[in-house]
Amino acid sequence: MASFAPRPIPSPLHLRLAVVGAGAAGLVAARELRREGHGVVVFERGAFVGGTWVYTPAVESHSLGIDPARNIVHSSLYKSLRTNLPRESMGFLDYPFVPRGSGGDARRFPSHEEVLRYLENFAEEFGLIESIRFRTEVERVEREVDGKRWIVKSREVGGGGEKKREVYDGVVVCNGHYTEPRIAEISGIDAWPGNQMHSHNYRVPEPFVNQAVIVIGSSASAVDISRDVARLAKEVHIASRSVTGRVPAKVPSYENMWFHSTIERADRDGSVVFHDGSLVYADVIIHCTGYKYYFPFLETNGVLTVDDNRVSPLYKHVFPPQLAPSLSFIGLPWKVIPFPLVELQCKWLAGILSGRIELPLEEEMLKDVKADYQRLEMKGWPKRYAHNFSDFQFEYDDWLAEQCGLPPVEDWRKEMYVVASKNRVARPEVYRDEWDDDHLVEQSYKYFENLVQLS
Repeated sequence: MASFAPRPIPSPLHLRLAVVGAGAAGLVAARELRREGHGVVVFERGAFVGGTWVYTPAVESHSLGIDPARNIVHSSLYKSLRTNLPRESMGFLDYPFVPRGSGGDARRFPSHEEVLRYLENFAEEFGLIESIRFRTEVERVEREVDGKRWIVKSREVGGGGEKKREVYDGVVVCNGHYTEPRIAEISGIDAWPGNQMHSHNYRVPEPFVNQAVIVIGSSASAVDISRDVARLAKEVHIASRSVTGRVPAKVPSYENMWFHSTIERADRDGSVVFHDGSLVYADVIIHCTGYKYYFPFLETNGVLTVDDNRVSPLYKHVFPPQLAPSLSFIGLPWKVIPFPLVELQCKWLAGILSGRIELPLEEEMLKDVKADYQRLEMKGWPKRYAHNFSDFQFEYDDWLAEQCGLPPVEDWRKEMYVVASKNRVARPEVYRDEWDDDHLVEQSYKYFENLVQLS
């Protein structure tokens, strides 16, 4: 069984680094950078570690959350959320996500509270809390005039909070991408009399008792929320471009939920017409339509852009070539197992900042970015899928591991992800409690036991 490479020897190059965000990406970034001997300050606008895994019943003042200047709620969790990945595959590579102590959620697909507990334990075990400035929001990040270092302006959250201006050798952006909603464009929606909201603001189903609800989307949140709402709503209609077969059609096992094609238009009489020709009088439309990458604090003077949700240009989805390695982004890819991926990104980043790992020249990095975009165009994917890793996350993970002198991601983890994904499609109502890969679970725990022996 492959073992992990030894922890890096702290580099004689001691940098002062700012990390924006104390979610999973920010925490593992802080750990890897500190292991290299760098000075790290993590800026977290909330009061706790965990980022998007910190549940709050609070929602945005605007139900669609479309005013970035007024959005203050970071979490997009709904109360009933359980992971859609098995915990064995989900954890950091060298810190297994296994049940710890009493009072937790030992289920294989646990609640969001269990994930938060895991991240809190991670932060405590690696002594990361001392590096975090809680309730501190980053207002501005920009380069000094000479372009060598970065100015970070921050303020304490709350009335009359203290403001600071500091200089850092590098900035690591880990602010997540589940805060700024994307909204579906619907013809006639401005005259439609019903209510709209984004899944960012969904928490519990009680507000939808006896209502007719339309859920737009086919993502994990759309699947979960439609089922959650159906327990109390009069009827639920799912509008999705991913639906195949004849529509409208009843969702199996439900008497009050139907699949539809996408929405054609909404009318002032309260009706919503679908492209399949069906018509529904609805009270609410819930947009489960994803999020936008949003960096309101970052000023790069046009070097970096976000165009149709593609952050560009980024070498390997981490470094803007012109600003590398002093500016980096962790955790942009989606349709992935996020924790192992961000851990490998951070190990790579830490090695580069310490001079142990070399980046290509700027021209070579830009050439690689261009080739990446051409590959997506050949697949027929739009720009907004630039960070969609559904087809190559493990190829990317293994490349990062190779750069860091580490073995590839474990075979059992890769196979478990594939098997769990297929089970989720085949058994959408019960996949979290019924599975057929106990042999992989057994392999994972043997692997975890070996890690403990090596540590």
